[in-house]
Amino acid sequence: MKISRRAVVLTSATALAMVLIACSNKVDSKPSFIFKKAPSKEAVAKVNGTILTEGDVFKGIESEIYEAEKKVFELKMAKLKSILLQRYIDAHPSKKALTNDQFLEKFIATKVKVSEKDIMAFAKERKIPQLNDELKKRIKMFLADSKKREAIESWLGEQMAKSPVEVYMPKPKRPVFNVKVGDAPFYGAADAKVTVVEFSDFQCPYCSKAAEIVGQIKKKYGKKVKVVFKNFPLPFHTDAFKAAEAALCANDQGQKKFWKMHDIMFAEQDKLKVDGLKAKAKTIGLDMKKFETCLSSSKHAAKVKETMEEGKNTGVKSTPTFFVNGQMINGAQPLSVFSEIIDEALAK
Repeated sequence: MKISRRAVVLTSATALAMVLIACSNKVDSKPSFIFKKAPSKEAVAKVNGTILTEGDVFKGIESEIYEAEKKVFELKMAKLKSILLQRYIDAHPSKKALTNDQFLEKFIATKVKVSEKDIMAFAKERKIPQLNDELKKRIKMFLADSKKREAIESWLGEQMAKSPVEVYMPKPKRPVFNVKVGDAPFYGAADAKVTVVEFSDFQCPYCSKAAEIVGQIKKKYGKKVKVVFKNFPLPFHTDAFKAAEAALCANDQGQKKFWKMHDIMFAEQDKLKVDGLKAKAKTIGLDMKKFETCLSSSKHAAKVKETMEEGKNTGVKSTPTFFVNGQMINGAQPLSVFSEIIDEALAK
């Protein structure tokens, strides 16, 4: 879950800069900047003869810069795809006098259909309690548009397979962080080529979804990928901190026990009070005397605080946040996002 949705933790220096920008239209005196060609690749500005580098200036906002650059890249790619789509349609022998919409319906999206089952599945996933005819109609239109976009992507891919398109726009690079594994619980080979570190909160609903993605990663890659779990309980989740302690208490009895506790806590996020944690510990077969002593003594409270601080210092602002060989992924992204980085790393 993102802290206050889109909230960003600003340093005092950044906040001051924002104030200066916001107030710049209300004063006669403005900062004086001279824009010149950089003397080196990393140089951003020169102040009193001292060069400030990208590392000096942009530390702490790397992920925000990446997200902004990604949006610009996606906008450019969408425009490129629209031009390619039009060219492929115009060159198609069946286009003739058909309009683009007619061609779309007849040759690209001809198999697109939305069933009652699709509508009900969508409502169930979005937890929509009641459906009336108007809402069903809107859902059907939304699903039909989504399926048409997928059909267009698929058709475009088929055309490009016959004649690959070279793209000269550089893709934005994810920021890379130095994330230490330490003694955190993990799954996979200790010396695996790829390490996925997750900062997560057992009470966060988005983290529950992310746990499913982690399961998919483990299933697809097995021990080729080392999956590491680090606690980052958010302050407004009242049961999250104790749940984090409980997970580490389970880890004291073996990493297999940790992952069982991990799975059952994410599966039952509404039962994370102390009694619920004890019930889960019993269900997965923990030594209850050791577990209860560990939990009641807050044995791992300091460790949880340590990983929270570590996360903040690394740039974690929300949960879940992943680092794949140091490359940051924010949120419960689909498996394909992780696979793109993992597959590239494994191929090296």
